[in-house]
Amino acid sequence: MLIGYARVSSASQSLDLQLAALEAEGCKVFAEKRSGTTTDGRDKLAEAMDFAREGDTLVVTRLDRLARSMLDLSQIVTTLDAKGVKFRCLQQGAIDTTRSDGKLLLNILGSFAEFETDLRRERQRDGIDKAKLAGVYKGRPVSIEADKVRAMRDAGTTPTEIAKALGIGRASVYRHLGAGNAGASPA
Repeated sequence: MLIGYARVSSASQSLDLQLAALEAEGCKVFAEKRSGTTTDGRDKLAEAMDFAREGDTLVVTRLDRLARSMLDLSQIVTTLDAKGVKFRCLQQGAIDTTRSDGKLLLNILGSFAEFETDLRRERQRDGIDKAKLAGVYKGRPVSIEADKVRAMRDAGTTPTEIAKALGIGRASVYRHLGAGNAGASPA
């Protein structure tokens, strides 16, 4: 049986092209809109892998739809191999994990997918740094009033009570108390 897996990173992106290609191959398709930088939270990928049985083939349109890190790619392929499940990419047809040259190509292309992700992250960081220098990017708005945290502590309220009252985590309370009052002892 052919089992298709389709993925896009955000809700605004469309799965249509991947779904059409996988359905044209005769795949039972599992699809989701989740980041590919990790396998955490990718429920449809887990379902597809659980569904796969010995002799089945997991099919994706492109390698980067499956994984964007070599570690994740290796773990997925190792899990499939252990189950006797083959792996195939429609747009990278020479990838056949039952052959040595297919495994080599899989690792080379996987390295490029990870490299592309790293480059994108670097470009994003560069853009944020440039925007900060220009005064355009200010970061996330302040959500905790440090003065209020300190005033509550000065009034005898414990960090746990402050956290509950303000709807924040205790670690945030301690962080604010420590930043403004290094010598204060937490209650």
